[in-house]
Amino acid sequence: MNLGDGDGDADADAGELLQAQAHVWNHVFSYITSWCLKCALQLGIPDLIHDHGRPMTLPDLVSALHIRPAKAHCIGRLMRVLAHSGFFQLRDLEEEDRRSGYTLTTVSRLLLKNNPAGPAPFVLGTFHPFFTEPWHHLTTWLEDGEGAAPTIFEMAHGGPTWEVIRRDSEVNGLLSRAMDNDSRLVAKAVVETCRGVFDGLSSVVDVGGESGTMGRAITDAFPRLECTVLDLPNVVDGLVGSERLKFVGGDMFVAIPPADAVLLKWILHNWSDEKCIDILKRSKEAISGAGGVGKVIIIDIVVGNQADDHRSTETQLFWDMLMMATVDAKERGEEEWEKLFVDAGFSGYKIISHLGVRSLIEVYP
Repeated sequence: MNLGDGDGDADADAGELLQAQAHVWNHVFSYITSWCLKCALQLGIPDLIHDHGRPMTLPDLVSALHIRPAKAHCIGRLMRVLAHSGFFQLRDLEEEDRRSGYTLTTVSRLLLKNNPAGPAPFVLGTFHPFFTEPWHHLTTWLEDGEGAAPTIFEMAHGGPTWEVIRRDSEVNGLLSRAMDNDSRLVAKAVVETCRGVFDGLSSVVDVGGESGTMGRAITDAFPRLECTVLDLPNVVDGLVGSERLKFVGGDMFVAIPPADAVLLKWILHNWSDEKCIDILKRSKEAISGAGGVGKVIIIDIVVGNQADDHRSTETQLFWDMLMMATVDAKERGEEEWEKLFVDAGFSGYKIISHLGVRSLIEVYP
């Protein structure tokens, strides 16, 4: 058997082939890091290390976890994977101690149980069988002809994604907490890096703002700004606002309350181009009386906006596949965003790429 007979591989030496094999293995086994992370969260390892107050040795961690001695080596191997992936660090203790202990990194601090801006609920929700099981149907779904379910999620669960999610209280609760936490983190980033986007505005509507986490952060940071949170009546019923924060039940496809600006945080990536154009048209109507200062503020992914950052682009592509699999929608590159804006009747836009893998887009009528 000649290992160099494949297209383009005629000159590949053994070392290159072994590297190629390792590349395949790394991607095949990448799920192991994911499940190790889920396990660490379920065991409460980040919080145990945080509460320990100093680098935590493996014996101390095993003792705190109440792991049987026979499985102590398994915790060490679990932590080795997670430390290699940047979730924890192994540091030497005092010089005379000659031992090492685990400490938190910026990533694992974000995963602390009581971190109000942390993604722990998102991690646990994403690895729920509710979301992992549909991926087994990807090939079948792609091969199915006309009449197939719109998404692999619907193929697996037999119903529209949002309806199925609403019926599962556990998953719905995890996702709601995940979105609240994400809003706190994004609000902090917007306030710190994009404050100018709210200059000259006196009112904003946060479309799909759920419990008002983003709205509260905006009104706290900008004392002259009033915010209206628009969401479905069953979402906002009973929520209590304040003098500058109000909740309105409604449908963004029908009408959006008038304001100087409409905020669409992570809304449009959930919808098809046709639905996005409808939302953008309703948004344009809402800002039509703003006296020239009106705009739509979008916080979403712009695929390829960080082409020099391989990991960020990879994250964007993962999100695009997730949208394809769950809600028959997608993440968009700049040309796709521009087409949506033109088709919805807008005159211009500006992209501000200061929000990690996401961007803030100002769209002008």
